[in-house]
Amino acid sequence: MSENMIKIIVDGFGGDHSPYVNVEGTVMALNEIPNLSIVMTGDEEILKQEFAKYTFDQTRLQIVHAPEVISCEDTPTVAIKQKKESSLVKAYDLLRHEDDIKGMVSIGSTGAVLVGSVLKLGRIKGVKRPAFCPILPTMNGKIVGICDSGANVDCDPINLEQFAVMGSLYIKKAYGVENPKVALLNIGVEETKGDALRKETYELIRNNESVNFVGNMESRDLLTGEYDLIVCDGFSGNVLLKSTEGTAMELMKLIKKIMTANLKNKVGAAILKKDIMGIKDLMDYNNYGGGVMLGVTKAVVKGHGGSKSKAIYNCIKQAYTMEKNKLCEAIAEEIGKSMEK
Repeated sequence: MSENMIKIIVDGFGGDHSPYVNVEGTVMALNEIPNLSIVMTGDEEILKQEFAKYTFDQTRLQIVHAPEVISCEDTPTVAIKQKKESSLVKAYDLLRHEDDIKGMVSIGSTGAVLVGSVLKLGRIKGVKRPAFCPILPTMNGKIVGICDSGANVDCDPINLEQFAVMGSLYIKKAYGVENPKVALLNIGVEETKGDALRKETYELIRNNESVNFVGNMESRDLLTGEYDLIVCDGFSGNVLLKSTEGTAMELMKLIKKIMTANLKNKVGAAILKKDIMGIKDLMDYNNYGGGVMLGVTKAVVKGHGGSKSKAIYNCIKQAYTMEKNKLCEAIAEEIGKSMEK
């Protein structure tokens, strides 16, 4: 195997359409990225049957038998500790102990992925709390990250400052944004706005030379494209994320309802079909991969439970790019600098 080969482990089960989409997305990635190798965990017999349907370089694939599955109904901490033969726990154990495995992708239980990241991998030295950072599309064709979006409900100002540092490096390393514009989620754009947490965090991030801080942001401006990263506590970030996703979904339903209301609208819809589908594609999470756990020792990407094969491919590509550009090392170096101050 080539020295510059990057090995990523994929949890083969746990999602709504697993293992079929996991397998197809993996094949897409193997055929697209020549210096990528994959380890997939799951029921070996089922996975072999699925992979047999495709043509790809089989020398870059390894299957590790893991017959159990952690479901969304399982209590995350209990499942991680007790379901040792599950595809997710097996993936974490290999990720932790095998130095040549550089990252992991899962579309399983979000809670279990978050717990596993902390219990199985551990934090980068100096990181107080890992953070979850998903990506959303913006109206000008760019992307925006939300850090944190649910891993940490209660935060202090130093947590949020570290989220700004880690998230900024992620946007730079994974998406090529040279100097990401970072904003703090708040109830107004003025620097005097917000509670004590927001006010103290504002000063910390503003004085951090490694962050291109552009001030506060109100939630209504999330998708404008004016910002590359939004910093917030996990409670606020989760509300922001789900409110935005929910609004987008309901608007798409409304557009569909209007376009099929009568013959005149149906004719108009037929004319505008390409443009309407463009809107749908813009808002489709399958085109953007998953959220990442920032601050743990290796790359972890969590895709949507309902992911299709394209989303799996994009999640693998995210993990691959993060390792290729040495994101974890960059976070360790930058956090290390702040500890020396």
